[in-house]
Amino acid sequence: MNTAFTLLDQQRDFIVLNKAAGVSFHSDDGAGLVVQAEQKLGAKLFPVHRLDKVTSGLILLARSSEAAAALTALFTAHQVEKYYLALSFGKAAKKQGWVKGDMAPARRGSWKLLSSQLNPAVSYFISQGFEQLPFRAFLIKPFSGKTHQIRVALKSQGAAILGDSQYQGAAADRVYLHAYALRFCFAGTTYQYVRLPGEGIHFQQLCQSSALVNWAQPWDLPWPEYTLPKQVNQ
Repeated sequence: MNTAFTLLDQQRDFIVLNKAAGVSFHSDDGAGLVVQAEQKLGAKLFPVHRLDKVTSGLILLARSSEAAAALTALFTAHQVEKYYLALSFGKAAKKQGWVKGDMAPARRGSWKLLSSQLNPAVSYFISQGFEQLPFRAFLIKPFSGKTHQIRVALKSQGAAILGDSQYQGAAADRVYLHAYALRFCFAGTTYQYVRLPGEGIHFQQLCQSSALVNWAQPWDLPWPEYTLPKQVNQ
């Protein structure tokens, strides 16, 4: 890995980065993504959402505290469409559908999916397999924003993400989870971003196969509607 991120777009109120896999968002052990971006771009930046260290792909950073508050409100209200790509060697229990359930802490920093739905993590996924490729590709749209949500969702379906040893995924050169696309309306303008994954031999195989043509504009696919229930106070 040569760089922690690449700059994809600069707007007056925010920037869009493509984060490399293995880069920590927070400065837990050395400079994290936000600090590195501030140093490289010479400007104060404000986080409005985050990605796991193992996850590559699209991330927004605000350029002012006011913009950060407005963008955070969009994420909190689930008004930002997010789409993720993942690969798995596992055979999923179903090829597409909902994954819903409350999440609870498990061992060693992991999470587990529960059958209850008081304040559920909610995702919908579609998938496709390939004759000439050893994995199945998943396109996931999360309707909530829980820690490790997609990783836990696919594990619950018997399709742990390739390389995700924390959730019993098959060994690989990286965790094959990528923040693929974002769409949102901000200050009267609709913004759409798509970024193909570049890191990892299996993501390279996927992109070279032209398998993602049908997923090039993920928001145009027939995703079902879902309204999150109000959170139950504990």
